[in-house]
Amino acid sequence: MKTLGKKIRLLRHQKSWSQEDVAKRLEISIPAFSKIETGITDVNLSRLEQISKLFDMSVVQLLTFNDAESQEKYTSEVEELNKKVTEREKEVIDLQKRIIELYEELRKAKH
Repeated sequence: MKTLGKKIRLLRHQKSWSQEDVAKRLEISIPAFSKIETGITDVNLSRLEQISKLFDMSVVQLLTFNDAESQEKYTSEVEELNKKVTEREKEVIDLQKRIIELYEELRKAKH
């Protein structure tokens, strides 16, 4: 349930709401809401429905929230890293060519 709490905290931050704001909307105490966010308290279905309505989403959306975003972020990070690796490989190849050229120049200069 800790991941659910993290999702709820992320949604709360996106709305710029404090724990107090959300606790009031859910008609629970701030410590009770804090325990939901930290995963100390398991969330029952009725509370889950209440929280999902608060964030204008279905229970399924709430439970799967951030999964797609994480995947998209991961994919874009991997693509960016692949580009960097490709650039570095080209740099290494260019440096290897330059080393070979310099070696050939030294060899010719000795003879």
